[in-house]
Amino acid sequence: MNIIILGAGQVGSSVAEGLLSEANDITLVDTDAAGLAELHGRLEVRTVCGNAASPPVLREAGADNADLLIAVTQSDQTNLCACKIARSLFNLPTRIARLRLADYADHPELLDNSNFAVDFSICPEQIVTDYIRRLIDFPGALQVLDFAGGQVSLTSVVAREGNPLLGRPLSELRAPPPQMDAHIAAIYRFGHPIAPSGRTTILPGDEVFCLVAKHHVRAVMQGLRGESPPMKRIMIGGGGNIGLRLAASLDRDFNVKIIEADALRAEKLAVSLRNSLVLHGNVTNEKLLENEGIDETDLFVALTNDDEDNIMSATLAKRMGARHTLALVNRKSYVGLVEGGLIDIVISPAQASIGVLLARVRRGDVVAVHSLRRGAAEALEIVAHGQRGNSRVVGRAIGEIPLPEGATISAIVRNASGAAESSEVLIPRNETVIESGDHVIVFCPHKNMVRKVEKLFQVGFTFL
Repeated sequence: MNIIILGAGQVGSSVAEGLLSEANDITLVDTDAAGLAELHGRLEVRTVCGNAASPPVLREAGADNADLLIAVTQSDQTNLCACKIARSLFNLPTRIARLRLADYADHPELLDNSNFAVDFSICPEQIVTDYIRRLIDFPGALQVLDFAGGQVSLTSVVAREGNPLLGRPLSELRAPPPQMDAHIAAIYRFGHPIAPSGRTTILPGDEVFCLVAKHHVRAVMQGLRGESPPMKRIMIGGGGNIGLRLAASLDRDFNVKIIEADALRAEKLAVSLRNSLVLHGNVTNEKLLENEGIDETDLFVALTNDDEDNIMSATLAKRMGARHTLALVNRKSYVGLVEGGLIDIVISPAQASIGVLLARVRRGDVVAVHSLRRGAAEALEIVAHGQRGNSRVVGRAIGEIPLPEGATISAIVRNASGAAESSEVLIPRNETVIESGDHVIVFCPHKNMVRKVEKLFQVGFTFL
């Protein structure tokens, strides 16, 4: 696929890296010549320096022959104009725009083909906000990702010693009580994946990826980690776009404090947030954290625009007694360095957002994609089509399907497109037969398996 990415910042470069590994032809467009030169040398992508909303620049980038435009510059206006130009002048088939302002979501008619011609819009700030909010709702989880419109969740937790599901074969997870009916999609021990079987046992310290119906997540987490008290007191370091969005979503139900270094911004936050306490100060100020009761805080969330401040403040908060800490870190090299240390959860905004874009470029009827373990693994929700005569999955028991070694079909949602009460979440067994229209969730512990999985779900030419 020929793909043009407008904007070579953290989101654009991460998307380019993710898509390049799948044999796509990528062209990056940005005004930063030095940044483009670095990316050209590191990723070996084609680059064009110039204004992303300029017709000559888009032509130079190959808009005449491109299949997909991903506009993720820092400017909403540039992204919108680029999509309009790409359709009007180059008839570029698919156009995706990053929109940071919520105003556009209130007027979707502005994005149709008669206006800005945006096929699909994303807001990384809102994606990250929703990501963090799910972690707050499920204390102790490293990730909580939704499939099938929220009916199924993929949860990642680190198993603790002394809990009921540890030291028992996975086959016993299907035993009563029924709320423990879950599928262990993968286990990572000392950072390496273990292909789970019925005889596999979970050990303390294992990172466990579990697919389960959304309303059973807490029961399964309790079996792996024990009881985690709910979060009530939350301190947010940084009142930028993500900090404000998160505080606004928590404002009514939690005791929220938000620290902002810019005095004018702090005043605006105080006006916007009715119930939250807004503090003007530096997130790395030890005295400020102490005075505001960091030792009684359930969660400290570092969300400034500076990676170093986020890492330092989250580390400091943990040392001073915060029960859980989370840091937003943009630089990929930093994420690997601090994960597994004093900071409980490290989030890369680009990695949290990339799944939304990957779902748009996957082959077949892919509904959702979640990038896992810094892009090394992936979970896909694919709709099965066809019949036994022209499909390698429909009409076949899971035990018959030639999945790549290590990949697992972790859950099936039947009648997913119908009314919520008519849908059915199936935790599959080897004898479970896939039907046409099933939403099948596949866990790939290595990203190089994804293409093989996509091919399995493609139907033959006889399918109508």
